[in-house]
Amino acid sequence: MWADDAKRMAELGITHVRIAEFAWSRMEPRPGEFVWEWLDEAIETLAAAGLKLVLGTPTASPPKWLIDAHPEVLPVRADGVRWNFGSRRHYDISSEIYRRECVRFVTAMAGRYGRHPSIVAWQTDNELGCHDTVPSYSPAALKRFQAWLQLRYESVNALNEVWGNVFWSMEYPSFDAIGLPNLTPTDANPIHLLDFRRFMSEEVGSFHREQIEVLRQHAPNADLLHNFMGFFTTFDHYRFAEDNAIDVAAWDSYPIARTESIALPEEQKARYARTAHPDVSAFDHDRYRTIGGGRFWVMEQQAGPVNWASWNPVPAKGMVRLWAYEAFAHGAELVSYFRWRQCPFAQEQMHSGLNLPNNELSPGGLEVQQAAREIAASAALSGLGAPKRAATAIVFDYETQWMFEIQRHGKTFDYQMLVFDYYEALRELGLDVDIVSSKADLSQYRLVVVPSIAVIDETLVGQIEKSSAQWVFGPRSGSKTTAFAIPSSLPPGALQKVLPMQVLEVETLRPTLTPALSFGDIEGVAMHWREHVRANGDTRVDAQFDDAWPAVLSRGKVLYVAAWLSHGLHRAVLAQAANEAGIETQLLADGLRIRRRGDLTFAFNFGEQQVEVPASVNATFVLGQRELATGDVCAWRDAQTD
Repeated sequence: MWADDAKRMAELGITHVRIAEFAWSRMEPRPGEFVWEWLDEAIETLAAAGLKLVLGTPTASPPKWLIDAHPEVLPVRADGVRWNFGSRRHYDISSEIYRRECVRFVTAMAGRYGRHPSIVAWQTDNELGCHDTVPSYSPAALKRFQAWLQLRYESVNALNEVWGNVFWSMEYPSFDAIGLPNLTPTDANPIHLLDFRRFMSEEVGSFHREQIEVLRQHAPNADLLHNFMGFFTTFDHYRFAEDNAIDVAAWDSYPIARTESIALPEEQKARYARTAHPDVSAFDHDRYRTIGGGRFWVMEQQAGPVNWASWNPVPAKGMVRLWAYEAFAHGAELVSYFRWRQCPFAQEQMHSGLNLPNNELSPGGLEVQQAAREIAASAALSGLGAPKRAATAIVFDYETQWMFEIQRHGKTFDYQMLVFDYYEALRELGLDVDIVSSKADLSQYRLVVVPSIAVIDETLVGQIEKSSAQWVFGPRSGSKTTAFAIPSSLPPGALQKVLPMQVLEVETLRPTLTPALSFGDIEGVAMHWREHVRANGDTRVDAQFDDAWPAVLSRGKVLYVAAWLSHGLHRAVLAQAANEAGIETQLLADGLRIRRRGDLTFAFNFGEQQVEVPASVNATFVLGQRELATGDVCAWRDAQTD
C-alpha cells in the first residue's frame, strides 16, 4: 500500500511525513545485523511522491535482544520495582550501557540517511520522560547523581550545610553515602528531592545531546528536534533547548485528552468535552514557540478520538480543522497528524488517524483535507509571516513547578494550573501572550505577568528596575532560595527591593474556607492558597479580604496578589494592569478566542453558542465569516486607517 499511501498523502495536501521512530527491531533485528532495505524503499517511495521526511531515532523502544543482553538498562520506579519489557520507553536514561547502544545505532542510521535530500528533519527519541519513566531510581542513576552532587558542591560539608542536614541528623560523611530520595518513612529533605529533579533534568538533556552530536555530524543540513508533550514539566525545556541547540521546538497536541487529564474544574471538563478547553493547546503553542526561539512545529496533532485519557470523546464537527488553524495562528510552521492510518492492532488501536483501518478517510481526515485545500487556495493563508512578539508575557518556571510539587503544603495547589488560570484570563481579554523563562530578556514587553515564581534573584529585580512595563506577581513568589529555604528577609525575598512588603504566614484553603474580597466591581474569594502579608514603606493596599488582611498590594509599576483568587478576580486584576500598560483589552464572547499573526486576526469558537467575532465593520475576511458556530474558525484583515 506504500505507493498508494504516498500518492494519497500528496493529494490530500500533506507535505511532510514522520517515520521510523519506533522501528529499531526492524532496522536491527539481531545485534549488529542491520536491515535497511525496507526503510530505503519507504523513503524512496515517499520522496518520489514529492514528500519531505522527518526521520525518528527509535531509541524510545529498545528491542528485546538488547534487554535480554542487558536487563540492567530497564528503568526503576520510585518504589524500587524495575519496569518490564513489553511496551515502550523501557530504558533507564542514566544507563551508560544504553547510551552507548543508542549512539552506536544512531551513528549507523545517520551515516546511511543523514544526507538524503528528502530527509529535512530528524526527531530524537519520542516524548522523553513519558509514562513516568523519568526520574529513574536505578543503581546507574544513583552513581551518576552522586558524581553530579560532587561536581555541584565540591565538598560534602558544603552539601550538608546547604541542605540543612543537621535537621533530623541527616548529615552525610561522603558523597558516595548519599542515596536517592525515595523509600523514606516520611518526607525526604526537599532540597535532596529538588537536586535530584535538577540532576534528572540534565540527564534528559545529555541523553538527547549525545544523539544530536551524531546527527549534526552526519545530517548537517537537516533540522533537529524532539517532540515534547503538553503540560509536561519533568525536565526544564528552556535549558534543554538552550543546551542542545535544537532547531525547532516540536510538541504533540492532544487537546481533548489533555482537557480531560489536567486539574480543570469538572464543569469545564464537561462543557468542553468535545471541543477541548479554549486555551489548553494555545498554552503550549505559546510556550513552545518561545522555547524554539520563534520556531515550533506540531509533531502530533489529534485527528479524532484518542486512546489514553480517562474518557475519549469524538471531537465536535469542525474541531480537527480548527486545531490546524489555531496552531498556524500561534506561529506553527507545520502541523503533522498522528497518525496516517488507524492501526487495527496492539496498544494504540483505539487511537484514530486520518484514515480508518479500512483505508477510508476518517471524519478528521476529511477536515484536514478541507483545511489543506483552503490554505492552498488562499495566498493570505499560505503565505503567513513570522509571528510577532506579543505585548504581554507570562513567566513560567520549571524549578518553581518542581519546588511546589515537592512541597505543595495543600493538596489542591498546582503551580502550572495557577499559571494556566492567569493565561486563560489574558486570552479572555483578547490578548496575545508569549510564555517565557524568567531568564529571558523581558525589556520589550509592556505587561509581564508572573503568576508565581519560587526564587526571585537580583537579575530579575534588575529587569524590573530597568523596565517600563507593568508587573504582576502572584502568591508564593520569592518564597524560597535556590537551596529550598525560606529567605532570611521573609518572602517575597529580593522583590522587596521594588515592592516593600513581607509574608508573615501562609495558609492553604480547603474548599470550605473562602475568604472573600472585591476588586473594583468584581467580587470573589481566595482558593487553595492565601498569605497574611504586611505592607511596608509606601506600598499601597489596593484590595483586602473580609478579615482585613491585604489581598492586592502595589507600588508604582509592581503589583502583588497575595492569594490564588477566583477566576473573575484574576481577570479583573489583569485587565487593570493591561490598561495601565496601555494595552487595549476586549472581553470576548464566551468560548471565543482570537490570535493575531502578521496582519491577520484569527478567531475560534470553542463555545456552545454561535458568536460574532470582534472584526471591524470594514474588515476583509480571508477565511470564514463574521458569525461562528461551534467548532468554526475565521480570519480577517482589518481595513487600514490613516
